[in-house]
Amino acid sequence: MAIKQTAGRDALGEFAPKFAQLNDDVLFGEVWSREAQLSLRDRSLITVTALMAQGLVDTSFQHHLMMAKKNGVTRSEIAEILTHAAFYAGWPKAWAAFRMAKEVWAEKGSAHARKAHENDMVFPIGQPNNGFEQYFIGQSYLAPLSTSQVGIFNVTFEPGCRNNWHIHQADQGGGQILVCVAGRGYYQEWGKEAQELHPGDVVNIAPGVKHWHGAAPDSWFSHLAVEVPGENGHSEWLEPVDDVTYGKLQ
Repeated sequence: MAIKQTAGRDALGEFAPKFAQLNDDVLFGEVWSREAQLSLRDRSLITVTALMAQGLVDTSFQHHLMMAKKNGVTRSEIAEILTHAAFYAGWPKAWAAFRMAKEVWAEKGSAHARKAHENDMVFPIGQPNNGFEQYFIGQSYLAPLSTSQVGIFNVTFEPGCRNNWHIHQADQGGGQILVCVAGRGYYQEWGKEAQELHPGDVVNIAPGVKHWHGAAPDSWFSHLAVEVPGENGHSEWLEPVDDVTYGKLQ
């Protein structure tokens, strides 16, 4: 879907109408909207890196950082991207870029935002979910609430974080129940539209169903994961959620 951009006309419509038209209609309306060739998230990463490499950490850089965040780039990912690019673009440029990136991601990704999210629910956020980090894009946290009789875990996702497509397998019984407790997130089954999740929503996941779940791009999200008892139950982890699929969610 073509991006509706008016920044050029708003700033230069009378002074440089042709430049404004090329900026709004061609650069954003045509090039940025070629999502079948390259996702919005990937275009944001390329643009941010290119601007940083030139030392152009001005208002346009801030705008593209905000777009990158909107397009699903997480706080931890932008930190890694700028760290990697620093070795090629230059250390002083990286320092300047980091100062602006901290401002853009501060609202939702800071320690203050984490504490505010934790205060919105009665369960703890827990510790970084390092044991399963290979199956997540972004940072997640895990707090075991019950490990006997029925397993119950509070899973928290930073903004933009989601797990891979996966299937809960079992010879008999099994599956999972999600009870949403704070923030805003998504759940999607293979072949179906994603559904937005809010505190109080409950999702029943049958065994054998391919699905994923995680936070919205601009919000922390927590849900209780309730393990339904079954014989030889296990999770089959599959491919990551592609950027085009996730980038369509707002």
